[in-house]
Amino acid sequence: MSAREPLRVALLGAGVVGGAVARHLTQRSGDMAARVGAPLEIVGIAVRRAGRDRSELGVDASLFTTDAEELVTRADLVVEVIGGIEPARSLILRAMAHGASVVTANKALLAEDGPRLYAAAAQHGVDLYYEAAVAGAIPLLRPLRESLAGDEVRKVLGIVNGTTNYVLDKMDTTGAGFQDAVEQAQALGYAEADPTADVEGFDAAAKAAILASLAFHTRVSGSDVYREGITEVSAADVAAAREMDCVVKLLAICERNDGGVSVRVHPAMIPRSHPLAGVREAFNAVFVEADAAGQLMFYGRGAGGEPTASAVLGDLVAVARHRVGGGLGPGESSYADLPILSMGDAQTRYHVSLDVADRPGVLSKVAAAFAAHDVSIETVRQQLVAADDGVTAAGGDGSARANLIIVTHTASDAALSATVESLRSLDVVRGVNSVMRVEGF
Repeated sequence: MSAREPLRVALLGAGVVGGAVARHLTQRSGDMAARVGAPLEIVGIAVRRAGRDRSELGVDASLFTTDAEELVTRADLVVEVIGGIEPARSLILRAMAHGASVVTANKALLAEDGPRLYAAAAQHGVDLYYEAAVAGAIPLLRPLRESLAGDEVRKVLGIVNGTTNYVLDKMDTTGAGFQDAVEQAQALGYAEADPTADVEGFDAAAKAAILASLAFHTRVSGSDVYREGITEVSAADVAAAREMDCVVKLLAICERNDGGVSVRVHPAMIPRSHPLAGVREAFNAVFVEADAAGQLMFYGRGAGGEPTASAVLGDLVAVARHRVGGGLGPGESSYADLPILSMGDAQTRYHVSLDVADRPGVLSKVAAAFAAHDVSIETVRQQLVAADDGVTAAGGDGSARANLIIVTHTASDAALSATVESLRSLDVVRGVNSVMRVEGF
């Protein structure tokens, strides 16, 4: 091994993740060389400002450079952890054109332009690995891409954003409001100063596109993913879930059915008996259902410098071994080319809370609205609404009021949505308090 030429590694980015990667490569160089079969030598680290003190990384200060375009032309292996679309895309394409294999953690870029990157990797005979792009340290993408390559994956259901899971967990376990829970997440470093990408579901949608592409051998982009965030989840929604022995989670749901692929991200109630219900704080977990393998669950830390660096280093060792031994890892598999179904075609269930008049005939009118759209009702529960003085609250016409809580059987989202719109127009319905999807039963 000592006679082998070192493999030249270029790092793009020295933030939380890039810094952790650089530190491990430096401190564990002997182990890495033994596992790869050749030394890994950092030849440069591209940063925005080269003059900053980064002595805590234990890396020679002369390695830091602001010229990323030049750096990628003299590397065998390039690690991209700067994020975003540009300049990351241009740098990755430039690296591949100069014969470098690439390891990236860039979920946004893969969701937007993955096919172009795959094509460039194939054209130049290099690897493109990206385990760290989804669920941090959890080994998830490689099992989908390799271990389950001979199986038929039917469904991928997961919690893939630690920030939103922390927020919803605190709303459930402590009774915190949405904004208070977000501020707690920010104080602990789980949420950015601007948490929009997380709480509005953009981060999870990018990850869902990657998962669906791998699971169903079909090109799925971020724009194909139906997305709802958690900003509208209220304390009342969390309480309603608790009454059903459920918990609210932001779920990424990728399903193969009706000859197509449905990919969506939205909050949903799931039963506390489901494995995903017990995923607490900022942890991630993904539930996979396949024909032969059955049900599998992957769980662990989905973010943070060290967990993400673990996934990056795993990919780096894999592509380095290919350089030493010859050959390449698997490329894009999109042969199935299944159609992407609209959200209206997705099969789901609804939990609907209605403010209704408490008088005879109300339930029959409500049930008729569901039947008109061929939606079956599973359970109905009524709660009288008490006024502040303890007397049953009255509506504007003097009639008593009640909360009518309905959980449906599975139906198309289009039918369920149309049903809710019909309910809004009924004279006995004073208002639709909340609507939330129900999954995992």
